[in-house]
Amino acid sequence: MISLNDYLYSGDTVLKILLKYSSDLRNEAIGTHNSIDLAHSNFLVQIIELLEHTDFLTSQSNRIKDFYHYMTQKYPFLAFTFKGRIKSLIRAEEKFNGYILEYIYNYYKENGSFPSEAQIKTNLNCFRDLIAYRIVISLPVCHVSCGDDLEAQEIDFLYDIANVLPEFLEERGFTPELSGYQDEGDTSELDENVRLYYRDYVQNPRPSGYRSMHITLYDNQARCYTEMQLRTKTMDDYAEIGEANHFGYEKSQEENRSKRDIILPGECRIFDEAYERLIKLQELDLSQVNVNMFKAYNNQLINDGCGLFRGRQILPFEHLSRFQYDEIR
Repeated sequence: MISLNDYLYSGDTVLKILLKYSSDLRNEAIGTHNSIDLAHSNFLVQIIELLEHTDFLTSQSNRIKDFYHYMTQKYPFLAFTFKGRIKSLIRAEEKFNGYILEYIYNYYKENGSFPSEAQIKTNLNCFRDLIAYRIVISLPVCHVSCGDDLEAQEIDFLYDIANVLPEFLEERGFTPELSGYQDEGDTSELDENVRLYYRDYVQNPRPSGYRSMHITLYDNQARCYTEMQLRTKTMDDYAEIGEANHFGYEKSQEENRSKRDIILPGECRIFDEAYERLIKLQELDLSQVNVNMFKAYNNQLINDGCGLFRGRQILPFEHLSRFQYDEIR
């Protein structure tokens, strides 16, 4: 069995690693009649196409940039950032194998048997966030009257933006997807006509404390899916450098170990291979990796200029409040 780890020590570019890994995986899959590895290879080809063909990304980011200009006019007093990224190779590989483990585990718990390869492959057609954009807003304290709740005001602005976003982008070639997400409570801040498009983790945080709003859109011009995330700066800090980041990693490690405790080695080949690939990545010492445009002193101090671990940036826009020194009267 080959894994991504086998290709991370030769000084190659991320693109060359992808080309080699996907090609070798395909050839091995054909030789062993492994339809899951064939689907895996096709998944890697999707990432290759994102990295090789950037014209559609330029078109996409320009249309999303229109919403950035709308916000600069509508909310000149807010500070906000627009960020776009292609999911990093390591994160994408982790997620692909994680989906396999999750599906087989849940199926086994419910049925007492293992799913067919066809059933597993069907479940792998659920990637919608290889391209993702994030809007992060912040209200400067100079705009908050004494006694007012800064966080509550920022959240009000966040929902205001969320209510406008789907129709705005639909007019520019995007189609919002139904989320299939069921709120535990009534999200009154979202308009009824957009509520079913969002996964609202602001009102209903994840167990880690993670808060954000997610919406998936299909870009009819680029013919691909993209995800939009909306957060306040406080939410973004918590997700990126706070407890949610650490909690999520530790929780995933614990969950993977518990799955292996139930499904023992040798019982399901597809599970075994996905588990081995995932664990290898999670135990990777990034300081030993030799990839072009990537350097790490440890697993925290990382300079990623190629999208191996942190994701490749495609849309950085920043807007500072135009009235930083105004006083609230």
